[in-house]
Amino acid sequence: MHEIKDRFRGFLPVVIDVETAGFNNKTDALLEIAASILRMDDDGELYIHETIEFNVRPFEGANLEKSALEFTGIDPFDPDRNDVVEAEVLGQMFTKVRKELKSVGCKRAILVGHNAAFDHGFLNAAIERCDIKRNPFHPFSSFDTASLAGLAFGQTVLAKACEAASIPFSNAEAHSAKYDTEKTAELFCEIVNRWKRLGGWSLAAPESMDDMSAFL
Repeated sequence: MHEIKDRFRGFLPVVIDVETAGFNNKTDALLEIAASILRMDDDGELYIHETIEFNVRPFEGANLEKSALEFTGIDPFDPDRNDVVEAEVLGQMFTKVRKELKSVGCKRAILVGHNAAFDHGFLNAAIERCDIKRNPFHPFSSFDTASLAGLAFGQTVLAKACEAASIPFSNAEAHSAKYDTEKTAELFCEIVNRWKRLGGWSLAAPESMDDMSAFL
């Protein structure tokens, strides 16, 4: 039986996408966040187990760039958004991630994102604002599907990478955190699974450089 804890050295990949009111994670509002939790089947193939999403209430004093709001189509003042303050959003999301870590025997989550530094930066800034001490995610390491897709398919734009990977993609639905998260998760799973099918991952991978002779 294959287990996800063995695939990424004890790390659990969790796909994250954020929608924001600008590019500066210190000053601009976080407006949406979604997370897709991945699991591994008995054949060692990754798949999306569950996606959670939140509309996030802008933190006090947050900057709202008009151009960013026009791009995403998000109205932060829409009374039907049912937005939640950052601390509660992170609390609920981290509780879910910790429960999954315990369930699959992983020691820590690692963020997967398309241009992951952007999403990671906004996540870490929110963690800092909320003074959260127990962060289940690795604080700086991540998997970037833009880089992985560039290697696997010669494409770095999410829509084009999905097209190259034969993953349906709707530009009309893009730029919502849930949709982009799930498409990024599908892309990540396809790349990892395809690499496995090509023989690029062995369950008997060496534990140290001293064991490499067995594979040479």
